[in-house]
Amino acid sequence: KTPFEPLVPGAIKVQTPYRYRCHDCSHLAACSLRCADDLELRIEMEGPDTIAAVFMEPLQNTGGAFAPPEGYWPRVREICDRYDILLVSDEVISAFGRLGHMFGSQRYGYQPDMITFAKGVTSGYAPLGGVMISDRIAEAFMGDASAFLQGQTFGSHPVSCAVANANLDIFEREDLCGHVLAHEGTFNDMLQTLRDIPLVGDVRGEGYLYAIELVTDQATRGTFTTEQANWLLRDHLSPRLYAAGLICRADDRGEPVITLSPPLIAGPEEFDFITTTLRTVLTEASTELARR
Repeated sequence: KTPFEPLVPGAIKVQTPYRYRCHDCSHLAACSLRCADDLELRIEMEGPDTIAAVFMEPLQNTGGAFAPPEGYWPRVREICDRYDILLVSDEVISAFGRLGHMFGSQRYGYQPDMITFAKGVTSGYAPLGGVMISDRIAEAFMGDASAFLQGQTFGSHPVSCAVANANLDIFEREDLCGHVLAHEGTFNDMLQTLRDIPLVGDVRGEGYLYAIELVTDQATRGTFTTEQANWLLRDHLSPRLYAAGLICRADDRGEPVITLSPPLIAGPEEFDFITTTLRTVLTEASTELARR
């Protein structure tokens, strides 16, 4: 979060479902859901009456594709309901096919009170974002027109909305969500074959959103110094992957990761190119890192 500071005043962070490095359950057979229970702990610490809403991504992108463990979302929903706090599903990345459904919350079976979306609604061909709200929230604004006065210069922009409608027509006509669901297993299986590369610590994700966490040592899950991370991501991996024809994100906002989000029409041929390219470049990087 450091590059984004100062953050919104009063925003409180909770534990991420980061099982690979979790002190509570990485050594257990299954997640203990301590990450979900941390939400209730923070609510009690702050005072329920001081909290308006909880904002979470269905599958957290920042830090590298943290998929929620079994039982995570039901627990989060139950906690929000118990304290009468709104649950906002941040689906700017997860919505519109990325996880094989129109919305990530559908994949994980929870009902948010609000959904924020952007990006995929137009497949990036035009800028557009929006917010969906439940009937319960909408009712507060329906009777009194003066209850919520707000305007935007580019609100309901006709061109962007036309692009979104055309884009969503293609989603339905070509069943892009179904395509992702049909091929996500192959994508996962091919990426998992990279675990034998010394630099690769973890391979995680779901749908068409995955991350490869990089380590100095697989046995100890060793972390990189700032100097090592800069060399690895900026001097080595990013330019070599791009030169090889693979556009992906090398990110060090947490531990160094390579984030992959292939086009929703991608299939086995593209997966083969992705994994072959990664194997070549990551193997070279492992060798060079060992020499440094």
